Amino acid sequence: MTMTYLYVLMAANALMSFKAFEDMAFFRKYEFHIGSIRAGEQYRLFSSAFLHVDFVHLALNMLALYLFSPIVIAYNGAFWFLIIYFVSLVCGSLLTVFFHKDDYSYRAVGASGAVTGVMYSAILFEPMMRINFIPAYLFGLIYLLFSIYGMKAKRDNIGHTAHFGGAAGGFLMTLAANPLLFSERPLIILYLAIPLVILFVMAKTGKI
Repeated sequence: MTMTYLYVLMAANALMSFKAFEDMAFFRKYEFHIGSIRAGEQYRLFSSAFLHVDFVHLALNMLALYLFSPIVIAYNGAFWFLIIYFVSLVCGSLLTVFFHKDDYSYRAVGASGAVTGVMYSAILFEPMMRINFIPAYLFGLIYLLFSIYGMKAKRDNIGHTAHFGGAAGGFLMTLAANPLLFSERPLIILYLAIPLVILFVMAKTGKI
């Protein structure tokens, strides 16, 4: 029963994305677009997280969600899983607005912010779990460092900036709900904070 929420989220992502694959007007109406958001269409902050560029983008996000969500649900329960998912989604969108507020043509889609928040939460609980042969904590670091590259390159329509906002949201919400992690996982907490600090340092110095 507790996994039902995960399946509903995956189904919602799939249904909206498949609709968008076939209907460009639908895609344009609900994608993340700075100009439209600043004109008053704030619903895009939420709706864009259920759209994807193509099937591969959708499949990768849903695979990551499927792999990491059971850990969050097992430790925190279904209710907190949903809280972490949606807080991460919103944080990802808000950080994207912060970084690109003056780029009225900026567009992005994807559940990456929410998924990255869930991933960060899961890694806090099980840092040594394996993603193929890679420890989860290393996978998380590589994933976010790749996102820095994606933000600088701007070669696709994927919301790389949302990865960081989502990671920060999932990170902070998990620690707020589980303060014992500060004493149980201090090194992992420090390690996971590194790419978030790198991002803000790069932003502060104008390198991104």
